Amino acid sequence: MARPRSDIQPRIVEAARGRFLAHGVEGASLREIARDARTSIGMVVYYFPTKDDLFLAVVEEVYAGMLADLTAVLDVPGPARDRLRAVFLRLGKASDRELEVIRLVVREALSSSTRLRRIVARFMRGHVPLLLQAIQDGIREGELDTSVPLPAIVVACFGLGALPQIARRAAGAVPLFAGLPGAEKLADLSMQLIYRAVGAVGAPPLKKGRAR
Repeated sequence: MARPRSDIQPRIVEAARGRFLAHGVEGASLREIARDARTSIGMVVYYFPTKDDLFLAVVEEVYAGMLADLTAVLDVPGPARDRLRAVFLRLGKASDRELEVIRLVVREALSSSTRLRRIVARFMRGHVPLLLQAIQDGIREGELDTSVPLPAIVVACFGLGALPQIARRAAGAVPLFAGLPGAEKLADLSMQLIYRAVGAVGAPPLKKGRAR
């Protein structure tokens, strides 16, 4: 029985993900992607005129679900510390598929300024405004130090919160990070470090073992 036409596009994206992970966007062959997807190069180009379009589709397949989860924890009232901790915890529970695409995004962003710009543009329409709003709420509510520039707080949140969770998930490939604690404890530790670095003087202390 012939496959429905609507099945072609997700097959192409799935095939491209595998080839991009193995060979990079530049090194991946459209002919091989088409073969893996059991279709023609013409159909690949019909749906995705450029490799970068196909790369963005591979990213979007995973990012859409992650964005929904991040929106659910960021776009809500409440202390910034709770919202940021929830973001770090979500990253710490990333699936293997999500982790693969995160690695792909980092690799391609470092190798192509064009793909970097497109990824940044997508994130600016996605989780970045929500994250910035949570941080600004923390500044306004006296949780975060008003004398610290916003970009510096963002860097602190990424370096002390997001990056350790991603590193923990990738510990199998990077033995150096194998000793990191579980996602929950690591999120608590990250919040303690972040608030020591950029927390406001006189802000309510973080409870031990719980970033609230």
